[in-house]
Amino acid sequence: MSQIDDLPPLREVIAEHGLRAKKELGQNFLLDMNLTARIARVSGSLEGVRVIEVGPGPGGLTRALLAEGAREVIAIERDPRCLPALAQIAEACPGRLTVISGDALETDYRLLADGPTRIIANLPYNIATPLLTGWLTTDPWPAWFESLTLMFQREVAERICAKANDDAYGRLGVLAGWRTDARIAFNVGRQAFTPPPNVTSAVVHLVPKAIAGDVAVKDLEQITRAAFGQRRKMVRQSLKATGVPVEGLLTVAGLKGDERAEELPVEAFLKMARALPELRRG
Repeated sequence: MSQIDDLPPLREVIAEHGLRAKKELGQNFLLDMNLTARIARVSGSLEGVRVIEVGPGPGGLTRALLAEGAREVIAIERDPRCLPALAQIAEACPGRLTVISGDALETDYRLLADGPTRIIANLPYNIATPLLTGWLTTDPWPAWFESLTLMFQREVAERICAKANDDAYGRLGVLAGWRTDARIAFNVGRQAFTPPPNVTSAVVHLVPKAIAGDVAVKDLEQITRAAFGQRRKMVRQSLKATGVPVEGLLTVAGLKGDERAEELPVEAFLKMARALPELRRG
């Protein structure tokens, strides 16, 4: 779009405003417009869509989201140094970019949804997992967002998308597998960022499932915390941490008890979580 094309190059913007990425804020800026356009396209056409972006920094991905046709972008930025750079983009795209200066972990995202809404972000790595967990545990479900397209460290991306018997399978994989269809869209090398992080990154795309609401988040969390808290032990032992009769849990899930947590499919955890309230009552 011509308004975006008329903006100064990102490197000039960063130099003008002295935007050295701060490690304590988990900042790694994306300056490659071909890459940011690729990220923006992962979730499909953005025509008519409101996009929520967390941690836009100088606005590389923000520009791509607007150029790809997003109806509106709501950008949440904690670093006040970035606000003038984002204001330039807002001026070039009147009425299509709203910048919220605040803490992404304290934002009520449901209030920002308006019509078809997606979250697309190069997340600050130091808050990426808590943000995702918050979005995945929102109730009621299905969620208020159409999809999540998010940048993580590759190791975290693998945990999100892991299935039973994968080395990376754990509590995060169970949560994401329960409520979404999650996939790694593509990897992103270190040199794509300024400054380059120490690890490879990956873009993960998650689409909410239309699932029954018969499992409470807190019950599933209690089961997975116990099972994976002692992941080297057989579940007959590790599930004792739930404080309910273990045989009842094993029976409802069709388990023998000699399995380990990483061997259990998501459905086994869900069956145990459904049974937890009754087993608590005894």
